[in-house]
Parts: sequence; structure tokens; C-alpha cells
Amino acid sequence: MNINRARSVFIVDDHPIVRQGLVQLIDQEDDLAVCGEAADVKEARAALPQVQPDVVILDLSLRDSDGLELIKDIRSKYRQLPVLVLSMHDESIYAERLLSAGANGYIMKQAAADQLLTAVRRVLAGGIYVSEHVGASMIERFAVAGRKQNANPIDRLSNRELQVLNLIGRGKTTREIAEALNLSVKTVESHRQRIKKKLNLQSSPQLVQFAVNWCSTQH
Repeated sequence: MNINRARSVFIVDDHPIVRQGLVQLIDQEDDLAVCGEAADVKEARAALPQVQPDVVILDLSLRDSDGLELIKDIRSKYRQLPVLVLSMHDESIYAERLLSAGANGYIMKQAAADQLLTAVRRVLAGGIYVSEHVGASMIERFAVAGRKQNANPIDRLSNRELQVLNLIGRGKTTREIAEALNLSVKTVESHRQRIKKKLNLQSSPQLVQFAVNWCSTQH
């Protein structure tokens, strides 16, 4: 393998087995090589200036926060660095949001290995990668942009509200959510109230139950 010509890949995922599988997959390619790994946002932020990768493969759900926070950070500090999100979360809910936040591609963990490699090379070449299903859905959404009727109530939530809902479903307390997202407890409480209103939930227990049920369908 010609190391000098290989494009460097940095992996951010809190599951060691997943990282190991990605390393094995990527390092067997002549034009790609893994230059580093991180298990959470803190580790990734510390390592990125040192390894200076050509592309980042990023899991959406991380142990200390979520991938959206890291995407925003990367976009502010490394404007040209491509980010490919690799996640178990429903692409129909997250893909368009994350592309809007600055990601260059979104692929499900259930995808075949050759699809992942195609996605990595696509974003390295300056393109955008989403599945055919998501691409068609986005085109349809733009075509009917004048109609604001969302069948899925989750679509009513802002990106921040979706983050909060996800962390509630993962069993985090209000204070833990505040720490993970660098927000005040009062702000998180406000988000919880808006989520309940948008989802037509009457109480905090209903919100928690909804969040837990919803998260269980995303993994």
C-alpha cells in the first residue's frame, strides 16, 4: 500500500468493536488509512488538531454528548474537513437535519461495507452522500415545500429539542443533559416544556415514556 497517497480517516464511535471493524475495513483499502480513533467528543476535540485527518467518520450517539455538537465544532474550526455520519438512528429523521448542520453525508450502520467505502470516497471528493431513499425524500420535500403538514410529530422539533429528547430517552437527568449539551438546567427545562407541547404530551412521565419508546426504535 502506498501510504503517501492514502487519505487519512479519523473514527469517532463509543463502541470499541465498531471502531475495530471500521479500522479493518478501511485499512485494507489502498487509498484509505485510519489515522486515529476517539470514543467521545472530548477525545475527538483533543485529537483532531494532532492527526489532521482528511475525513471524519462520526457516530451520532456518543457517551458524553452527541455527534451534532462535534459537527458544529468541526465546522467552526475545520471548515473544509468532510464529516460522514454513521449511525443506527433513522435516516429519514436525522439525515437532512445533520446535512443542514454541516455533515457531508449520512449512512446507516446496517449498510453494506462497500456502501460505506463509497460514502467515504464521495465526501472526500467534495460530494454529498445519502441513501437513495433519503435523496428521493429530500427532493420530494423540496417539491412540496409550500405545504407544512408533517405526518411525523418528531419533525416539529428543533435540532436542539431532538437532542434533548434523545438524551431523555437514554435515561439522562435534566442536570446530566445540561452538562452534556453545555446548557443551563433552566434552558433544558424550557426545552422539555416545548417538547411536551409540540408532541401533545401532558406530563413529564409521559415525556419520559415517549422518549424511551422512541429511542428504542432508533437502535
